[in-house]
Amino acid sequence: MIMFSRRAALAGAIALAGCQRGPKAPAAAPPKTIAAAVAGSWRSAADKARDRWRHPAESLAFWGLKPGHTVVEFWPGAGWYSEILAPFLDATAGKLVAAHLQLAEPVDPAAAQVVEAYRARFAAGRKPYGVVEITAFGPTSGPVAPAGSADLVLFLRNLHNWMAAGIAEKAFRDAFLALKPGGVLGVEEHRAAPGGVPDLLADSGYVDQAYAIKLGQEAGFRLAAASEINANPKDTRDHPFGVWTLPPVRRSSPRGEAFDPKFDRARYDAIGESDRMTLKFVKPA
Repeated sequence: MIMFSRRAALAGAIALAGCQRGPKAPAAAPPKTIAAAVAGSWRSAADKARDRWRHPAESLAFWGLKPGHTVVEFWPGAGWYSEILAPFLDATAGKLVAAHLQLAEPVDPAAAQVVEAYRARFAAGRKPYGVVEITAFGPTSGPVAPAGSADLVLFLRNLHNWMAAGIAEKAFRDAFLALKPGGVLGVEEHRAAPGGVPDLLADSGYVDQAYAIKLGQEAGFRLAAASEINANPKDTRDHPFGVWTLPPVRRSSPRGEAFDPKFDRARYDAIGESDRMTLKFVKPA
């Protein structure tokens, strides 16, 4: 049985709807810098609007992305970050490996839909993405990439899903195996208020930063740096439907229930997207 949070699948489907709006973008010059990839004409206006919250150029620079790197992105969802990474890596003789949701019997239709949509969007040779290798990560998956092959592995707002599914430790172990000595694991995650008792299931979607660091260190990583690039001091973290009350999900009722038209969204939209930790781990040489 597949064990993953349905939140990931639903979030991917929501993001995909925003990514695929609008006419097909015209051909663009290969982006040989991170800035050029972030500014790419193939990115939708909806996706670019989130740059103010996710700071992709600054985050990727913090994690040390370089031309020619081999990058493994765990659970890329609809491909918000992939649409930046794939063109840049293709233009600089690098490689993107997408370790997507593991599909196992019985196959969950929501998960299959997200994976197939990603495959269609990043089909081999499709411009400007080049060739994106798709593997899998889940409770019984094998290596996400050949051992010691990756320069950079990315966990982008998924650690809470893996904690809920009981596979967070496996994610760190699989990342450690895939990385070269000296390689980097970059983590972006919704950050819980400091000083409290860590919620090991991350039911609200928020993760204690000290606990995330502990998981990395127990897997063999060294914490190299922590950044406030993706911090949002307006986030009070006390939202009725967890982090999903905030944009971009904007939940107005408990998970699985219909949208509540009477729910007052003004306070939560004013906060913007969540407060997030941004961590850089290194696999010791």
